[in-house]
Amino acid sequence: MTQAILKLSGIEKSFPGVKALDNACLNVYPGKVMALLGENGAGKSTLMKVLTGIYHMDKGAINYQGSDVTFDGPRHSQEVGISIIHQELNLIPELTIAENIFLGREKTNVFGGIKWAEMYRDADALLQRLNVKHSSRQLLGELSLGEQQMVEIAKALSFKSQVIVMDEPTDALTDSETKSLFKVINELRNEGCGIVYISHRLKEIFEICDDITVLRDGKFIAEIAVSDIDEDGLIEKMVGRRLDEIYPRIDAKHGTLCLEVENIVAPGVHDVSFTLDHGEILGISGLMGAGRTELMKAIYGALPRQSGDVILDDKVVSPITPRDSLANGIAYISEDRKGDGLILGLSVKENMSLCALDALSKGLQLDHVKEATAVEDFMRQFNVKTPSRDQIIGNLSGGNQQKVAIAKGLMTRPKVLILDEPTRGVDVGAKKEIYQLINQFKAEGMSIILVSSEMPEVLGMSDRILVMHEGRISGEFIAADADQEKLMACAVGKKINEAGL
Repeated sequence: MTQAILKLSGIEKSFPGVKALDNACLNVYPGKVMALLGENGAGKSTLMKVLTGIYHMDKGAINYQGSDVTFDGPRHSQEVGISIIHQELNLIPELTIAENIFLGREKTNVFGGIKWAEMYRDADALLQRLNVKHSSRQLLGELSLGEQQMVEIAKALSFKSQVIVMDEPTDALTDSETKSLFKVINELRNEGCGIVYISHRLKEIFEICDDITVLRDGKFIAEIAVSDIDEDGLIEKMVGRRLDEIYPRIDAKHGTLCLEVENIVAPGVHDVSFTLDHGEILGISGLMGAGRTELMKAIYGALPRQSGDVILDDKVVSPITPRDSLANGIAYISEDRKGDGLILGLSVKENMSLCALDALSKGLQLDHVKEATAVEDFMRQFNVKTPSRDQIIGNLSGGNQQKVAIAKGLMTRPKVLILDEPTRGVDVGAKKEIYQLINQFKAEGMSIILVSSEMPEVLGMSDRILVMHEGRISGEFIAADADQEKLMACAVGKKINEAGL
């Protein structure tokens, strides 16, 4: 095998109450893509933070280009040729695309003045390479989340690094953006770069990666060639057990009508109507920009409605704010846990109970025992990996943060639970745990709306599916009659007869 350009050996790292890394190892080879896989909390992000100097390891060694090294921080690692594309964006919306790409590294003349023309030219070239149809002079805040992710990738490419770490790089990307990224990855591979690719989308691993390193509970489990393993075998190595069914849907008889949405018009939503029964899971599919999230926010009250009604249990409700919706029995779990779902500086307990404080209070005083008991119960059900309920949630892995965000909505015991991309950034083992909990609440009669960009997830968990295109419902299916081809046909705007349905 080719000599590794980067080698991490025997890495150990502990935090109060938890050993995050225990003899973790990783090899990165020039001209190859190494997948780094494991459940949430397996130590992937911690290992990358040790690599880039954000954390200092307790034990172990890092060898880069034949020499043992330690880094003082991300800037030091970038200067020697190691870049990381983070799952959470590190960009400034008020600056232009070019200013974000070269922030702190602005091109200057001998007098210290910024060479704007050169900077914009180089930034435009990076955007063109990634097939981003924007001028680098445009404000970053005007771009979609997926386009901002492409800017984050362009920023990493600007360092011309020998090793590039990509942490969930396609998480917010459309299919076309993902294809553009894969094209660039192949170019980097041909140029001899070593790439670490972290993703929970196993299909991508088999499509773009050469080798796989698996971590479990902070320990090195295996390094395997992609050609030597299949998806079932990979899942078993990641979770330490077999997953017989990825989507454990239960068949439960629907109850009476729960929710009616009539002629909703809102920004990005055009005259949408649908119904939802008690104990039903309604899947919402469609491409990015189809208006799915806007529709959910309009129902919840987080986006102003221009017209239309929401009827819950035969009663017209008019939520003006999310607080009104929660009072009416409608809870919404945002696709953006960092921006809308959680307060990263508060504890697990404080985040989880935030929306249920009225139910956890006696008069004007919070019942701390009742709160702690409820939080511990959800932590156990969701298998949240944290040293304690008092841990600051910003210190948890992304997947464990997502579990807390979902538990936060469920703690209010809503009649209608809206889940917008509930398993984004969540590993296959944790996904099944979330699906089982969704089924549990479904069996208890809760009505659930499941918005997802993953068609297998919508098909696997929903009783009925709506497809959106350009702010309108373009198709409706009983789950048993749907498949990916039918959903995609409606998602791109084909009429029923054009799609052959």
